[in-house]
Amino acid sequence: MTDIFIESGRSLVDGEFTETSLRTSGRDIGALDAEQGRATLHVNASGLLVLPGIVDLHGDAFERQMMPRPGVGFPIDVALVDSDRQAIANGITTVFHGTTWSWEPGLRRADNARKLLDTIEAMRPQLAADTRFHLRHETHNLEAEVEITQWLTEGRIDLFAFNDHSNVKPTKRGQLADRAGLSAEAFNQLLDKVVARRPDVPASIARLAAAARAANIRMLSHDDNSPTMRREFRALGAVIAEFPVNEETARDAVAAGDFIVFGAPNVVRGGSHTGWTRASDMIAKGLCSVLASDYYYPAQLLAAFRLAADGILPLARAWDLISAAPARAAGLEDRGVLATGRRADIIIIDDKVPLRPRVVAVIAAGRLVHLTDASRLVHSPAPRKTVATA
Repeated sequence: MTDIFIESGRSLVDGEFTETSLRTSGRDIGALDAEQGRATLHVNASGLLVLPGIVDLHGDAFERQMMPRPGVGFPIDVALVDSDRQAIANGITTVFHGTTWSWEPGLRRADNARKLLDTIEAMRPQLAADTRFHLRHETHNLEAEVEITQWLTEGRIDLFAFNDHSNVKPTKRGQLADRAGLSAEAFNQLLDKVVARRPDVPASIARLAAAARAANIRMLSHDDNSPTMRREFRALGAVIAEFPVNEETARDAVAAGDFIVFGAPNVVRGGSHTGWTRASDMIAKGLCSVLASDYYYPAQLLAAFRLAADGILPLARAWDLISAAPARAAGLEDRGVLATGRRADIIIIDDKVPLRPRVVAVIAAGRLVHLTDASRLVHSPAPRKTVATA
């Protein structure tokens, strides 16, 4: 690892953009408003933005690398490497892979969740982004409770979410049957069995939440549809609300100081693909604290610039939604801002073309892992050692 000197960029420091230089020291930021010092790698950031790396709490776009078409699977290690390249190229330096362990067969079956966790743990040192495991537990998947409790106790889960997709609309059943590799009739029969378990679900949720609290693992609830539902999960320790489906629920979350996550694709596209809450409206009302990539890795970067261009938030505040705030929500106090002693996760952006920011360079934990403009890079000779003479 070599120290890196980033010169003359418009850096986001303490909520404002200021032209300054900074230097890394190992895995961390060594100094702001710095001189080159011992750095042997020099990046000319003149005219560019220098920003803290993006933190993605909820992304499942990697599933498309695992199964690009229904029933067409590829090895998990290949999928993770490709997903890592995509995340880094879009400025994501910390990525939580949202892995659903469902009652469904197919892509979201038990074996895939187990293999994905094992593969992430084995491959972490090889991946450029800090890659973490966000388990999305389908609450009606009661058979998984014992094993998930063990994972929580062992600290193998980085974020733990409660999901319930048992209320499947008739219009979506064909799509889910294809993903599960079942006929429509077989999927409907399976769904009937799953729904019949509903009386046993609350007790299972309570036991799993207790295990997560004991292991100090952050919890999320998904698609909260009422203030009552949000309060129930908050009482269990789940203080991150993912995609609340209405404003009333989001207001209850804000009043209690919960983190609220919406999908960045919703901002970029101008609305939800499901027809639910419009994220940019929620942001304008102060009812969103985190934007996640959801199903599309470029979305966080694009959303921040979209919010600024639309006058909803200045870019510095929009950036907080994809960097500092998700880091706080996940309990990662070492990243999300440019400050001395923080982890050196840094991205350099060319913002000349409106709404089309271009990632020029990415530094992850002090390593230059992505560069699209070699003319910006200068290799400097290492400082000479002084030899004492008698």
